[in-house]
Amino acid sequence: MPAKVVSTSAVHPLPTDVRKALASDAKALAVWNDISPLARNEWICWITSGKKAETRVIRIEKGLSKMRGGMRRPCCWPGCPHR
Repeated sequence: MPAKVVSTSAVHPLPTDVRKALASDAKALAVWNDISPLARNEWICWITSGKKAETRVIRIEKGLSKMRGGMRRPCCWPGCPHR
């Protein structure tokens, strides 16, 4: 079976745990590959900006859920300061 293509972001490298989570969720992956590199950057920064490992796991799951629902950027977050 061919590997699923997970597009990268404009600034942040895509962490392995996020890549694996996206590859395992076809609906979220479709949104991920359709959004801009800057939007992907926002998701990566939002997920990785949590200080605790538990927060990161929660954000990955929440992010996938939001993407499955069609959300293209994290909501209610000031945005990535690294742009």
